Amino acid sequence: MAVESRKRDQRTDIAWCQVKYATRALALAIWILITMQPTTQARSAADDEKAVEALDIEYQAAVKQNDVATMDRILADDFVLVTGLGKTHTKADLLEEARSKRTVYEHQEDSVRKVRVWGDTAVVTALLWAKGTEDGKPFDYRLWFSDTYVRTPTGWRYVFAQASTRLPAAP
Repeated sequence: MAVESRKRDQRTDIAWCQVKYATRALALAIWILITMQPTTQARSAADDEKAVEALDIEYQAAVKQNDVATMDRILADDFVLVTGLGKTHTKADLLEEARSKRTVYEHQEDSVRKVRVWGDTAVVTALLWAKGTEDGKPFDYRLWFSDTYVRTPTGWRYVFAQASTRLPAAP
């Protein structure tokens, strides 16, 4: 009986050692995951910023070229643009404008661009310079805008835009 008792004690000791090692390994794995999380989130946010910035640049280029297919792909179906004067434009309005080719852009570029990401929402703010003709009449203006993008199962989509009134011409 003493021999059986010792063998049982040895098996118990071995089992407890295995539990301690497994617990330590689990604790180490959890610690690694916790310490890596901020780095992963920071990298993900930076990747999202780059992706949204590239998409916004692609959209601005599409507007300049009256590229209806690209605009249609990027704009959400329920997209709304609100101008500085309070007028609203839908996706359908913008696509029809591009199809008509009433507006010919010499410049449709933005600068001072900043992208901010909060989870599945991103906002791009920038200073837009637009120059060209609309119905044969020249225009040349600058305005500030904010573009809002939302991550969907199929990627980022442009859902909302807010534009300032046209800025006074620089002296």
